[in-house]
Amino acid sequence: MTAYRTIVVGTDGSDSSYVAVEKAASLAGDAGATLVVACAFYPTDDRDVAAAADVLKDEAYQVRGSAPTSEILRIARDRATAAGAKEIVERAIVGEPVDSLLDLVKEVQADLLVVGNRGLNTLAGRLLGSVPSDVARKSRSDVLIVHTVR
Repeated sequence: MTAYRTIVVGTDGSDSSYVAVEKAASLAGDAGATLVVACAFYPTDDRDVAAAADVLKDEAYQVRGSAPTSEILRIARDRATAAGAKEIVERAIVGEPVDSLLDLVKEVQADLLVVGNRGLNTLAGRLLGSVPSDVARKSRSDVLIVHTVR
């Protein structure tokens, strides 16, 4: 088996996504690979954020636009460094997580895409699809689904 050269990992700022970042960072460190940490977001205005916060409650952090994205990526970088990654690239990407991650994998010619399993075993995930199941189904590169939520 050949070592991975470029690994992409997605994070949305949740604790479970940071577990995936740490796993990807450990793999990148061991393989001497570049780790690309990505955070997808939708540009929003303050009214959209307030409306989403009312409806989504704890999940509202996912729709707050680009402002928290740099903080999410900074935290992910710190965790990735602590987990052993040496070459880390941060990428804020506009759009829906699945397609954005797959486009990024293609753009950077990644050999591995790492995501957490959040949403994989939920009713909504089974009915509507989830990031881990959708990327596993659509990706042309290897996909590692890290068990971050049991």
